[in-house]
Amino acid sequence: MKYEAVIGIEIHVQVRTESKMFCSCANRYGAEPNTLTCPVCLGYPGTLPVPNREAILKAVRAGLLTGCEIAKFSKFDRKSYFYPDLVKNYQISQFDLPFCKGGKLRIGGTGFSGEPLPEKVIGITRIHLEEDPAKLNHMGSASGADYNRSGVPLLEVVSEPDMRSADEAYAYLAGIKEIMQYGGISDCDMEKGQMRCDVNISLRPAGQKEFGTKIELKNMNSFRAAHRAIEYEIWRQAELLDRGETLRQETRGWNDDSGESYLMRTKEQAHDYRYFPDPDLMPVTFTDAEIEAIRAELPELPAAMRERFLRDYGLTEYDAGIMTQDRALAAWFDRAAKASKSPKLVANWIGSELLRMLGEAKCPIDECRVTPENLAELVDLIEQKTINGKIAKEVFPEMFETGRKASEIVKEKGLVQVSDSGAIAEVVAQAVAANPAQVEQYRSGNAKVLQFLVGQVMKLSKGKANPQLVVAELKKQLD
Repeated sequence: MKYEAVIGIEIHVQVRTESKMFCSCANRYGAEPNTLTCPVCLGYPGTLPVPNREAILKAVRAGLLTGCEIAKFSKFDRKSYFYPDLVKNYQISQFDLPFCKGGKLRIGGTGFSGEPLPEKVIGITRIHLEEDPAKLNHMGSASGADYNRSGVPLLEVVSEPDMRSADEAYAYLAGIKEIMQYGGISDCDMEKGQMRCDVNISLRPAGQKEFGTKIELKNMNSFRAAHRAIEYEIWRQAELLDRGETLRQETRGWNDDSGESYLMRTKEQAHDYRYFPDPDLMPVTFTDAEIEAIRAELPELPAAMRERFLRDYGLTEYDAGIMTQDRALAAWFDRAAKASKSPKLVANWIGSELLRMLGEAKCPIDECRVTPENLAELVDLIEQKTINGKIAKEVFPEMFETGRKASEIVKEKGLVQVSDSGAIAEVVAQAVAANPAQVEQYRSGNAKVLQFLVGQVMKLSKGKANPQLVVAELKKQLD
């Protein structure tokens, strides 16, 4: 390429807490507008903020999960700017002493476009904690401000400018989302605004060390939109540079419907925000022992979990990716795999049957009536040849509806697979006698007809005959 893209991302993640960052109002999505507010989060004069301990601990957890150095001394600052979503005309944030500095995230695998993505480490400059502004709702020629969101604890994860393509940016966003979800820090529901990102993009001639002019794409609320916006902005900047035009530092919005970015404002510098320590809030300190106590409670991350599933359960990389796409699903599979003699078959059943039925029922995995141990029992019944796959697919829907054990349903309905060679020989003989034309075709060299005859035997046995024994007995009687 003539130009190289240099990409950095600022991710905003709402922290999952019971209350807001500096007041006792509920941190809850979906309430009637402006009903979860108080004088503190509405910025009334004379009110005093009180920090949310849980939000601070989760900020430290996020830093530890991304390999950051945790500050033993940190503070909150005031960031001044003027906009309708910010009632105080300043935001309580962090400037020079954030909670977390110097982390990293490893990306790789397959990119959004389906092309292989080489492994690469993306640096994380800092993770700091601040309060979310209100939400502006635009309605034709009017706008409304919902201050329910005002004061919700918000983590900002700032990357180094280490990404060079839209695919790398997409992989980085997905990696941060996984960590935040697995760490119990945020649900990261982008439709609810719980995770948003700003992308900084500049172009430089290939081989040049100095960065080009940075342009920011603001407030994208889906990974797909971010990927499209980055590809478009790289193209747009390259077109301008090719025409000899000079780029200026600015903030742009993204219109996903038209597939174009648009100018919002010229980009502010740090000094424009007039940062200074918040006089109403004391500094936050941590001891080594307190940091290590948080580290001791860190969960297993999805990358490590995928490696363990490959090693211990014999899954393919594809299966391991499916099983770890969600923290609750990964924990569910892990329990089922430990209870079964065939973890790979458990993964197959989850991927093909359980996830489909959960999707159709719009039921989250942690509310599923089938327990991991019950699915493990069903899989083991197949492996033991007590039932076959066809019977298992008849049993599983009832398990899903009622939560009953597979062994109970199989026993109650008399579905135990027939493996008695004498009984199978008798049914095979009936099928052979009833289908002379197909028997003749098979004996004339048409081997494909055998599957038809297997089907006839299974029909006569009501699906109970052991398919492997059926095939062997048919060949014995026909040859």
